[in-house]
Amino acid sequence: MDAEWLLEYNPVLLALFATIFTWVVTALGSSMVFFFKTLNQKVLNTMLGFAAGVMIAASYWSLLKPAIELSESHGGIKWLPALSGFLSGAVFLFVIDKLIPHLHIGLSIEKAEGVKTSWQRSILLVLAITLHNIPEGLAVGVAFGALASNPDTGTLTGAMVLAIGIGLQNFPEGAAVSIPLRREGFSRPKAFNTGQLSGIVEPVAGVAGASLVLLVAPLLPYALSFAAGAMIYVVIEELIPESQSGNETDYSTIGAILGFAIMMFLDVAFG
Repeated sequence: MDAEWLLEYNPVLLALFATIFTWVVTALGSSMVFFFKTLNQKVLNTMLGFAAGVMIAASYWSLLKPAIELSESHGGIKWLPALSGFLSGAVFLFVIDKLIPHLHIGLSIEKAEGVKTSWQRSILLVLAITLHNIPEGLAVGVAFGALASNPDTGTLTGAMVLAIGIGLQNFPEGAAVSIPLRREGFSRPKAFNTGQLSGIVEPVAGVAGASLVLLVAPLLPYALSFAAGAMIYVVIEELIPESQSGNETDYSTIGAILGFAIMMFLDVAFG
């Protein structure tokens, strides 16, 4: 990828553009609700498994591995930033999961998680969808923020590959959100809007992540691993269980393997 000219731009601006791209891809996926009323369980499980595979691969190849390499180059205990950041990211998502009211698709409102509330079912569904987009946007933002301390084409290409990977899994994820919402009784426009709005948090988180790294450069390895921990938490707590619903678990496994393989290829070949 010949993208040296992009190095002239502010990393926060690049993070904003990249996460707007991932949001747009989410919207494209959500637009599938205008063409399909239902989603075959095999297809849905494959999509969710694919998203999980991409996020797992990105967590290591795009986030943890660079964090460890950065720590090693700076001296000190090379595993400490990666370990502490990773655990902090998981704890952060755990706390948010327990505090913010939300409801996963397909569950009764009695199984809503977080603080008890009288909010409508539709609001709780939107919050559940939105929560797991936070670490995705944060990961892309931190990756572009790394350009402040290491402004070379390798860092830029790695950040671009991560954004492409997140966008790649956002398309099926957007469809896997909006189409089931149609089954929940949403109209097609409302299901689309809900699905695409779930991705709006990614530009917000992306700009926040890039800005933080720019302000406090030594935090970069911690921030990279923090995003990885948050993403892995989402994968284990949400994507994998949802992809294993019904009797079509083989498809979710195949999807996860394909997602991991594609993201690994992108990162190793171009990152």
